[in-house]
Amino acid sequence: MTVYGLLAVAVAFLLEWRFAEPPTELHPVVWFGSAVGAAGREWSAPRETGVLIALGLPVIAAVLVGIAVQIALMIHPLVASILAGVVLFTTTSMRMLLETASEVTELTETNIGAARQEVRALAGRDASALSPEQIRSAVAESLSENLADGLVASLLAFAVCAPVSLPLAAAAAAWVKAVNTLDSMLGYRSKPVGWASARLDDAVMWIPARLSAVLIALAGVATDALSDARSWAREPPSPNSGWPMATLAAVLDTRFEKQGVYVLNPSASLPTAADVGSGVRVVRRASLLAYVGAGVVSWF
Repeated sequence: MTVYGLLAVAVAFLLEWRFAEPPTELHPVVWFGSAVGAAGREWSAPRETGVLIALGLPVIAAVLVGIAVQIALMIHPLVASILAGVVLFTTTSMRMLLETASEVTELTETNIGAARQEVRALAGRDASALSPEQIRSAVAESLSENLADGLVASLLAFAVCAPVSLPLAAAAAAWVKAVNTLDSMLGYRSKPVGWASARLDDAVMWIPARLSAVLIALAGVATDALSDARSWAREPPSPNSGWPMATLAAVLDTRFEKQGVYVLNPSASLPTAADVGSGVRVVRRASLLAYVGAGVVSWF
């Protein structure tokens, strides 16, 4: 089955390169998000309900995907491989992030009002009073953090399971994406029902976040960036996001700052537009390394 796992990774990459994202009305993650939105209401026992949501919804998504790929496998392994690749494509997202980052960065030099509006698609913070430099920092932070959340986590889950079973690999990628989606929608202090989802996401993302930091360092041809990043990586409240963010800050030799929350690489200056452009190129190369690595692991 290993060659079919490699083919699935190639299918996912080609779909990402060609289409960036599935149409919204056909996107399974959008469908899953609708279910999460319904579950995010007030509950009489929010913590207990949150545990059931965190454990149950991702399993349901994974089982449905696994069954679909298993049925395809009964038809022919090639059919299963293509379907698994489509599943992997829907659980990953990088090209649109890179394009949006470039667009927002350009706006910081031409239309600061529009930049403050558009950066909300990348970073969950109040941008109404942010300077161009602070917006560019938010963009670069989002680039590095979403390398882990939006690509590496699902690719890693798929690649590790692909040599064993294509249905299992596709189900694992779907499960990871479902966990990430739950955290992004419910994992806030204002939503008690999301406590379990946030803790589960912290556990799931432990390895992908650190692997993403390694990929960024390799893509930036700056392996010493990891040692620099180690001293800043624990500044953000998240146990994981600080690693890819701090590594990109080290690679670019710029400061990343979320006011009142954290400062990474404090002795450097906030990023220029050129710095963010370099960051886009580094993260793009890191993404390619992630696909290549996933293909190699799937092969073996």
